[in-house]
Amino acid sequence: MTQKTRNIIGWVLTGMLGLAFIGSGLMKVMGSEEAMKGAATFGISEIAIKLLGVVEILAFVLFIIPRTGIVGTLLMVAYMGGAIATHLQHQMPIFAPIIIECLIWITAAIRFQELTKMLMSRK
Repeated sequence: MTQKTRNIIGWVLTGMLGLAFIGSGLMKVMGSEEAMKGAATFGISEIAIKLLGVVEILAFVLFIIPRTGIVGTLLMVAYMGGAIATHLQHQMPIFAPIIIECLIWITAAIRFQELTKMLMSRK
């Protein structure tokens, strides 16, 4: 695969993640009815859900900036890990958060080759 192809695929996947993270984060920050209803299901307060929205947006912003992309990757992965744990705790379906988590790792592997090298090294 050429570098140009890797770049295109990486940015298309980044755009898909952006739709998920920015969309979800904005809904939480703005206090949409759907976000507040979901928060109530998990027993999360209104202020906490708004803070989680800010974390989602901040993590994605760090992810799209090449210099801070690996930090953003780790924040997004941790956030989705928490989402998976919360879904499991409340016996909710975990398919969507797992797919997003996998998409984060795939996108990071394509965009940040140094991360892939570090994770795959045998040292």
